[in-house]
Amino acid sequence: MEYIDVNKSELPERFEIDLANETFTLEFSYNESGDFFTVDLYRPDSFDQEVPLVLGEKLTLNQPLWNDFSSLDLPAPSIVPRDLAQKEGRITWDNFGISVFLYIADEADIDE
Repeated sequence: MEYIDVNKSELPERFEIDLANETFTLEFSYNESGDFFTVDLYRPDSFDQEVPLVLGEKLTLNQPLWNDFSSLDLPAPSIVPRDLAQKEGRITWDNFGISVFLYIADEADIDE
């Protein structure tokens, strides 16, 4: 599976990503007091402006991002924070980008 590389030492980090032949912008942040990460999702409009689709989505281990939303504007493939060794109980500063990564997954990958 392909994963999205987030440089947590550069947070907040913002970059464009192509998902299913569409370009989106992701912006990652860290909440130090709660020890969790969030991501904002944007899509460009016809005027080259970024339209926010989801703001402040908390990264939760093994849960697809934007799982609580149903919209045609969301990316087609799922993005799932995972620890493939299945040793972590949650996403923290110490394990994100070390043992926990954001994987781009299809439905078969999510069900594994």
